[in-house]
Amino acid sequence: MIHGDVRRAALERWLAVHLPAAFSLTPASEDASFRRYFRAALDDGRSFVAMDAPPDKEDCRPFVHVARLLRAAGVHAPEVHAQDLDQGFLLLADLGTRSYLQELNAQNAGRLFADATDALLKWQLASKAGELPEYDESLLRRELNLFPEWYVEKHLGKTVSKETLESIFALLVKSALAQPAVYVHRDYMPRNLMVCEPNPGVLDFQDAVFGPITYDPVCLMRDAFISWPEEQVLDWTVRYWEKAKQAKLPVAADFGEFWRAFEWMGLQRHLKVLGIFARLKHRDGKPKYLADTPRFIGYAASVSRRYRELASLARLLDGLA
Repeated sequence: MIHGDVRRAALERWLAVHLPAAFSLTPASEDASFRRYFRAALDDGRSFVAMDAPPDKEDCRPFVHVARLLRAAGVHAPEVHAQDLDQGFLLLADLGTRSYLQELNAQNAGRLFADATDALLKWQLASKAGELPEYDESLLRRELNLFPEWYVEKHLGKTVSKETLESIFALLVKSALAQPAVYVHRDYMPRNLMVCEPNPGVLDFQDAVFGPITYDPVCLMRDAFISWPEEQVLDWTVRYWEKAKQAKLPVAADFGEFWRAFEWMGLQRHLKVLGIFARLKHRDGKPKYLADTPRFIGYAASVSRRYRELASLARLLDGLA
């Protein structure tokens, strides 16, 4: 038996102890990490989601901790019904199969994004220092360095000016660290939001940190897998900013200042994700994510052209095309 089959058999034995009825197990979703998710359908009609996270590669503890924080904030995250941290197994509430990414269209986008914004505000308003790892300079830079290492050098087989990148990275890190810090989901995007009641259900939050307030909004508005017209992004971002001000969250009083921080935070994320998607192919054998790299190049190029301080990055990106 291959390693995965051994783990699935162990998971089924564990579930048999914790589920109240006979069940069938089917794959529930794919993940860019080593985690796997299965849907356990019970004979009585109920269903649960089981997580298999090999403990030598993944740690379930952050997932359990952040799930508690989200639920305490009034956000619809899955309840953890049972856990075995040593084996890397969790039994979770099932939030359904209808992701925002699958369901979004021109007719429902405004309503769904309003719900997602309201849930995000609850999450940010619950923020307390010391509960989550800090999104500090070391982490921000480690993420940024994925871009030259994996996307430029490994994937494209090219080299870029280290001096140019360092000057840009320093600007982006400074902007991020200057922002007020709140809870950051770190992947708050339509793929990880489920259409359910109460809406939305929130998934894939185990990497949450305490960091820049614009990070989750830009994840939502400038997504990895779906793009929106700039006028729509601006409108939704203004709506978030207005609600955040009304809720007394520490957003900039001037929207222009907030928008600049939002765009620069997004640029940090887009460069990081380009590196991650390349790494998924070349290190982990998961090439499908590379199909979305043109979206991120487009995001990064557009932002870098809008700001004089980022002009050298715009030229660098043009040279990679």
